[in-house]
Amino acid sequence: MRITDVRPVLLTGPSSNDPWITVAKATRTAGFVEVHTDAGLVGVGETYAGYFAPELIAPIVEYVRPILLHGDTVDPVVLTQRMRRSLVYWARVGVGAAVISAVEAALWDLAGKAEGVPVYSLLGGSSYSRLPAYATGGPSNWPADELKRKLDHYLSLGFTAVKVGSGWFDGTTRRPQAPPSSITEIAGLEAEKLALMRAHAGPGVAFMLDGHMGHKTGAERWDVPTARAVLDGVGAGGVEFFEEPLPYDDPDEYAALTSGAPVRVAGGEQLTSVEEFRLWLSRGAFAVAQPDAAWLGVSGFVEVGRLAAAQGGWVASHAWSGGGGVLQNVHAAFASPSSLIVEIPPDGGELHTLLWGDSLVIEDGCVLPPQAPGLGVTLTDEIKERFPFRPGHEEFVSVPGKVLST
Repeated sequence: MRITDVRPVLLTGPSSNDPWITVAKATRTAGFVEVHTDAGLVGVGETYAGYFAPELIAPIVEYVRPILLHGDTVDPVVLTQRMRRSLVYWARVGVGAAVISAVEAALWDLAGKAEGVPVYSLLGGSSYSRLPAYATGGPSNWPADELKRKLDHYLSLGFTAVKVGSGWFDGTTRRPQAPPSSITEIAGLEAEKLALMRAHAGPGVAFMLDGHMGHKTGAERWDVPTARAVLDGVGAGGVEFFEEPLPYDDPDEYAALTSGAPVRVAGGEQLTSVEEFRLWLSRGAFAVAQPDAAWLGVSGFVEVGRLAAAQGGWVASHAWSGGGGVLQNVHAAFASPSSLIVEIPPDGGELHTLLWGDSLVIEDGCVLPPQAPGLGVTLTDEIKERFPFRPGHEEFVSVPGKVLST
């Protein structure tokens, strides 16, 4: 089998089918890479960069295309090593690394299809018959009755674990509410919110909270004393983990917070390489590392899982891509030796559901191992025609002069 072409595919469509998500962001972009062969098989991979910087994908794919077309192999490990070596000066981290992750995923998808087996079996196999899954719910919708309705919706979809963000998001203004002014009030808000959700959903539901401090600025951004007060405040409420309580400025600050915290501190979704995770984990920064297979690659995710396991820690997949990236993370989680739980967009839009099709199965609050050869991703010409790329629908952090409106 020989590779005959490598093609980027950009799509734009609904961000979700979840009204508690679309009130914050109605549309999204997604970026994929197709690897075509003379055997008629096509591998498909997604990069999370498609959500943030879709127009940068095609030039990088064009840059690595010769490595695949003239590489005399289709081995995902060999070709990924060559791509990373060739682009080492500008793709060790960041968007270059993220686009390579989509090419790598497409190569693993191709290998699985050629051998007739799911990708996780090529990554070392799975020791899990199923993995807990949680509904990633985005913002904490205000007023509180909206948050309760949101929880009811996720539970009706079969989830038994839910994650929501810090603070409150006002659906009327479509903006976050201004945060409280004191550390005590900030910690009290999160503790009261957790108690509200616990009282509404009952003891059988697991909760996770997300500070989203990786991108917050100004008065919304927590420092170490604020984060510590919040963790102390929610500790008695039974939280599986607290994600991104600090920005990614200093692994030692994370380590100081993680050490002795009453809940597990999670983070890592902005890290795009195994080397970054190795540094942060070596400092004791995360009790739960959150690699994203659409950022650092499916094999990179598994390697982070090994690093976490060696330190007695866990990984919990980060997955906010389209349907292809979600499946990449599911396969990587099943191949990882330290998977705690899997993140799932609970009521995905058509850029999720049409791509994962029957390959994503949630049963009794758990995700089951995909059975289709390869990744199980479906990317048809019809999908490409229905959701053509439209510039200006990507995600970014609003600043003066560039304000998110989609």
